[in-house]
Amino acid sequence: MACNLYDLLTRRGSKWPLAPFLRAGHGGDFSYLDLDRETARVANALGALGVGRGDRIAAQIPKSPAALMLYLGAMRLGAVYVPLNTGYTAAELEYFLADSDPALTLCDPDAREGIAPIAARAGAGRLETLGGQGEGSFANLVADADPEFTSVTMEADDLASIIYTSGTTGRSKGAMLTIANLLSNAETLAKAWAFGPSDCLIHALPVYHVHGLFVATNTVLAAGASMHLLPSFDASEVLRLMPQSSVLMGVPTFYSRLLREPELGPEAAGAMRLFISGSAPLSPEIHAQFRSRTGQAILERYGMSETGMMTSNPYCGERRPGTVGFTLPGIDLRIADQATGREAAQGEVGMIEVRGPNVFKGYWRKPELTAGEFREDGYFVTGDLGRFDEDGYLWIVGRDKDLIITGGLNVYPAEIEAAIDAMPGVAESAIIGVPHPDFGEGVTAVVARESGVELDEQAIADVLEPQLAAFKRPKRIFFLDALPRNAMGKIQKNQLRESYQRAYETP
Repeated sequence: MACNLYDLLTRRGSKWPLAPFLRAGHGGDFSYLDLDRETARVANALGALGVGRGDRIAAQIPKSPAALMLYLGAMRLGAVYVPLNTGYTAAELEYFLADSDPALTLCDPDAREGIAPIAARAGAGRLETLGGQGEGSFANLVADADPEFTSVTMEADDLASIIYTSGTTGRSKGAMLTIANLLSNAETLAKAWAFGPSDCLIHALPVYHVHGLFVATNTVLAAGASMHLLPSFDASEVLRLMPQSSVLMGVPTFYSRLLREPELGPEAAGAMRLFISGSAPLSPEIHAQFRSRTGQAILERYGMSETGMMTSNPYCGERRPGTVGFTLPGIDLRIADQATGREAAQGEVGMIEVRGPNVFKGYWRKPELTAGEFREDGYFVTGDLGRFDEDGYLWIVGRDKDLIITGGLNVYPAEIEAAIDAMPGVAESAIIGVPHPDFGEGVTAVVARESGVELDEQAIADVLEPQLAAFKRPKRIFFLDALPRNAMGKIQKNQLRESYQRAYETP
């Protein structure tokens, strides 16, 4: 099918060209007509630099309206957009540039001097700059470019983006997402979450991963809706914008921080129709507290870089705390027995596997790895463990790699983490398995306490004793000021396992 992703996503908004698309303040507001002209300038500027259909554009740039226009302009040109986390170190960046082989790399003007030799060593293409205030060498090219551009005709299976996985268990891999992948997910989410032209999203997420770039931006575009674009999450600013908005997409941290704001209540959230959470598990406690304070239940959903969104709690219906809801329309999701690969019985824990138009094309330049991640019948093996309850809600139990086998018994960290996280004074916890001389692996807890709270190992053990079977209870409990996270905000359990691998050795 001949198409262009930008044109398909903006079909609805283009019917009302003067309607708002982006509100960033200080001259950063764009109507859908402005969007069309600005992305045309971006596409023409990219073309003038020699970038063409299928070429990669690597961007490690601050979040800004210009950053979104770069992504959308790349779509129009038929280039492959490769967003890179602004927190990546020089060593990490060199790997991504060498692996993605971009025709053009963009960075913050202040970072150019340090990145130039890295890009040269990686064999990356031309280096230009684009800053958080819309400044830089590439911004200058865009300003002088023609505001008219005919979008390049593409095929549905052509690449639109390469998203590097967060790398919690090894070197990051580039997930190849096609035009069909992104379009199907955007249209599915817009319908599932009842998005329309009157909606205005508070966009406080980063734009270098699936959540902020595709789930948020593409869904808004598909609905012809608008957004407030914030450079980052600020609880007081989000509260200020709520009366002018209708939807917030966030991560659990957003909601825990909003709960600290005394102003949060039914009146402050009165104009909002939907609060969505993802990227990490939302604790039932935060879910309950937020509902109590605002009268609204947070909608939790489930997805990953390779698949976009796969499940969602219902827009109309019970949003069940601790679950990620039902499989989205048009997507096939099953729970497979780990030993046999056959579909597990209802209620049994197994591997989550998915098939559908949302599932990625494979890992960039890694055909062997790609082949190993798919079943013969086309299902992608997510690496997540879960189960369906009797009503069809999906419960995420944990990652396969996080499964602990202690004394021959399987222990799933999520259950223990939920019990510890519910304790007063606990900010968050991580359960890991480390070598144990008698049990093979010892269940081990690493806990971050809330500021100013005194909480010791025995206090936690006493609370867990009546809640969990003995084999599930941590044999040791350690405390840190904060749990280590990667650039995507995910807890680095591999780092914790390395730190505590000698916890049960005899002195």
